[in-house]
Amino acid sequence: MRTWTGATIVAMAVAVSGATLGCAQGPSATAAVIEDRAYTVTPTAVKVQAGIVSGEVTGMKVAEQVEKGSGRVVSPAKLTGTLKLVNTSANQSVRLVAAKIQYLDAQGRPIKLEDARTEPALKLSTYGNERLDPGQEATQAVDVAFPAEALKAKRLKEVRLEIAYIPSPYREEAISFTVSIGGQ
Repeated sequence: MRTWTGATIVAMAVAVSGATLGCAQGPSATAAVIEDRAYTVTPTAVKVQAGIVSGEVTGMKVAEQVEKGSGRVVSPAKLTGTLKLVNTSANQSVRLVAAKIQYLDAQGRPIKLEDARTEPALKLSTYGNERLDPGQEATQAVDVAFPAEALKAKRLKEVRLEIAYIPSPYREEAISFTVSIGGQ
């Protein structure tokens, strides 16, 4: 049986810590600085109309995140804003089904997103809250992919908002009936 003395244990501890600390890498290279790059959308607000659904898109802006110095895109461009929709019908409810955004060039052709990005679609409502009765409104955040190609000067001409909805008759009726209280 081997006996360890205090000096042997201290010597081993120094050797182990020296090996671990001595072989450890120094501080890593400085992390890249990320900056937000914002692009102005003019106008920032527009009125929209699709059949019996009207509304407004407000606060539009495009932003991406890039690595300072290299200009490498860290987070691709996104269009953000707020979409407010109103059912303008006097006698129809509207069930909002879907909405998507297309970016069009000067010839009216769609500008495609980069390969790995999903098409800009909006989720219009939560379960049970997808119906707009006459006069009701719904507000939805817009946060969708924006094509890098559209950031180039004079490349983007229009943004198209496509809304799918199902109208259904809405009717209010009053029913009257005769009652009496306690033999009156």
